[in-house]
Amino acid sequence: MTADPAGRAGRTGRSGAWYGYLFVTPSLFGVAAFLLLPVLIVLGLSFFDWKLLSDPMFAGLENYRRLAEDGAAWHSVWVTVLYVLLCVPLQTVLAMILALLLNQRVRGMRYYRALFVVPWMATPIVMGLTWNWIFDPRGGALNGALSLIGVTGPDWLSDPAWALPAVALVNVWQHTGYNMLFFLAGLQGIPSELHDAAATDGATPVQRFFRVTLPLLNPTMFFVTVTNLIGAFQIFDTIFVMTDGGPSGSTDVINFRIYNTAFKDFDFGYASTLSMLLFVIILVVTLAQVRFFGKRTTYDLS
Repeated sequence: MTADPAGRAGRTGRSGAWYGYLFVTPSLFGVAAFLLLPVLIVLGLSFFDWKLLSDPMFAGLENYRRLAEDGAAWHSVWVTVLYVLLCVPLQTVLAMILALLLNQRVRGMRYYRALFVVPWMATPIVMGLTWNWIFDPRGGALNGALSLIGVTGPDWLSDPAWALPAVALVNVWQHTGYNMLFFLAGLQGIPSELHDAAATDGATPVQRFFRVTLPLLNPTMFFVTVTNLIGAFQIFDTIFVMTDGGPSGSTDVINFRIYNTAFKDFDFGYASTLSMLLFVIILVVTLAQVRFFGKRTTYDLS
């Protein structure tokens, strides 16, 4: 009677797979309970007319027809897209530059790295109140600093032209250091032999960055841009503290409109419809990023 190595290997593989499923079950339960189930509930509510104090009434596609004709909602979408365009590219580029500067073997460098992460640790409420004072047009630190060089600063948070860039600047300040950590980890994961070989071949530092460093940072770039875009599309707390959606709706992002619709107008059915719109936008943007980076990303550096 001969042994059956192939059969034994197959049984071992199946047994290992079951162990794997067992270990990921708690995480899958969390995803189902706190991600998939809420999405399904919100999707269901979007087909109802529910004013919270009255019983839900099935409305079919009425909320979606209302959304198609709601200019204020689409204005909020446009404001959100502008905010994303102001915020995400700038904080990604700055995080990359910081990582390159801090990826040096210098005495005390870890303290400098920690210093840039401190803003990310601030709570949005405290951060918003602090920046409200900085942006104050009369006694604020920013306009005070500008006056020293003969520049009259604008009324940052009361001017529709400046309110959204000001809020975007605050979030860039808060999240750049956090994103820098990921780029720094990515840089330190690139084998130094690759840079040495490129330098031996005569590549300049700029050429080494664009031909060696940047392509190998694609996995990090993918993670950073996906998380940044998702977070930027869901911006709420900074807007709530600093501008309350004003002035003149210039910072009325879609998440803030969802909040007002649900908890001020008590129209939970239509708020759910707006939430589904935001969900679809984020899903489409994320899938586009997955497709873009999928063919440009290398994970194996061996």
